[in-house]
Amino acid sequence: MQFVYLPEASLETIKVEGDIYKYLFKARREKIGSTIFFRNLSDNFIYSYEIFDINKKDASLRLIKKEEKIIEVDKKLHIIWAIVDPKTIEKQLPYLNEIGVDKITFFYADYSQKNFKLNIEKFEKILINSSQQCGRSSIIKLEILNSLDEVLTSYKDSFVFNFSNNSVDDNKDIKSIIIGCEGGFSPKELEKFTEEKTVGINSNLILRSETAVTIIAAKLIV
Repeated sequence: MQFVYLPEASLETIKVEGDIYKYLFKARREKIGSTIFFRNLSDNFIYSYEIFDINKKDASLRLIKKEEKIIEVDKKLHIIWAIVDPKTIEKQLPYLNEIGVDKITFFYADYSQKNFKLNIEKFEKILINSSQQCGRSSIIKLEILNSLDEVLTSYKDSFVFNFSNNSVDDNKDIKSIIIGCEGGFSPKELEKFTEEKTVGINSNLILRSETAVTIIAAKLIV
């Protein structure tokens, strides 16, 4: 773990308990005088704290240093992802966060199951854990829209991923891209896309939605 997430990081003194306490003192066996790095993920600083008191269920630390340290990829990519099973999204989020995706907008496509409800708070916890592991100084920004029409109104310059001879490899400057759910896009939705804004990859295979998202993120960022 590259740092510990704590919303209160930046205060002169902090207290840790619960899972953070167990991690630091049961797993890592930290002692008085040890230095621990924290982030609050609301600013770009990494905070160094020294442990000065350890009790049976909590511990206290004092701030000894703060340093602005931005760890992000250079390119900002916005993925607009038609809603699929939330469990599928949960499995994919750490990979997308570690690749460096800047933002994900989820939307209900014609083929999305409308009974799928997204738990943004749970998603953010997954992303926080991912950033703690990879060192990223932020997490993916998340948004939900109700339909493709809302997407096209809000993000008019977006490309779309579908079968196309226009390769994504020749369009590395893409900043925002729409990816469908299982079953792809409906005929009605396809009518809303233009040929010049549609990109594909060199494959005749039909990809699962989560596979497409990861491939596109890697091709456009890494």
